[in-house]
Amino acid sequence: MTETRRRKHDRGAPPGRRRGVSRRDSTGATPVSRGVWPLMLPAIIVTGALVLMPVLYTGWLALSDRRPNGENAGFVGTSNFSQMFDDPLFWNSVRVTLFLLVVCLTVETLLGLALGYLLSIDVPGRRIFQGLMLIPAITASVAVALVWLLIYDPTLGAANQILDAVGIDPVVWLGDPDIAPWSIAIVDIWQWTPLMALIIAAGIRALPSEPFEAAGIDGASNWKKARHVALPLLMPVISVAVLLRTVDLVRFFDTVYIMTQGGPVNSTNTLNVYGYRSAFIDQEASYAAALQLSLLLLVVAIAGVFTWWRRRQIVEY
Repeated sequence: MTETRRRKHDRGAPPGRRRGVSRRDSTGATPVSRGVWPLMLPAIIVTGALVLMPVLYTGWLALSDRRPNGENAGFVGTSNFSQMFDDPLFWNSVRVTLFLLVVCLTVETLLGLALGYLLSIDVPGRRIFQGLMLIPAITASVAVALVWLLIYDPTLGAANQILDAVGIDPVVWLGDPDIAPWSIAIVDIWQWTPLMALIIAAGIRALPSEPFEAAGIDGASNWKKARHVALPLLMPVISVAVLLRTVDLVRFFDTVYIMTQGGPVNSTNTLNVYGYRSAFIDQEASYAAALQLSLLLLVVAIAGVFTWWRRRQIVEY
């Protein structure tokens, strides 16, 4: 009897006030309970402080003149940014950063696709092999750089011994301005291609089988299935992997600094390394702050472009 009255009461009440039915906005989404915000507020404040305070301090530092003795000569406006745009070392660091970005990202994506397809095949020992492939990515970049310093050693390194075994003259891997950027790119490709492959392999295994079956009924070959079915479906996954690697490559620092410190002749002097050297070696904190702000804007711009591209891919496919 009580249950019958409750049902009659619910049928007569407005939709937003029925028992067990939450109110929704015009889009159909349930609003967050007001009681949640007091619990989230401390985390929001701490996160905002950790993000905003360094950015605001860097902006204030870039607009002032911080002397090597720690004193601040006062507000100088945009003079540090004007100096930056007139600095040939700044443009060289941008060129080196973009070179490493394009070379490493292209090779890692292509090799990641190939290795990802192989890893998606169900063969005995696949899980063990996947775990072994993660070793370069989870190893500290400093340790990776030190190991590759030994590999690139001109006299005792394994790289020149391999070249000598096939009849090629030894190479000064990190001492030649023309070869050093490629040597750094090889290290990054070796370290991060397995991670790209594992992300893409997971995406391949999650693909639905119905589109491939329909394409097979229509007489599509394996190449056409890969080109017109698998690749479009994989684009959201590939875009996420590319975005992660792009942000890391733009901020490239630790491996470069351990191996070359930006040399020889600034041939591996990325924007992040140049900012570090300006702050802690040249003792130009305000100019280094302007350089790091330009790096931040570059990261935000690239991340925004990839986010827009990823959303477009999701809408199209």
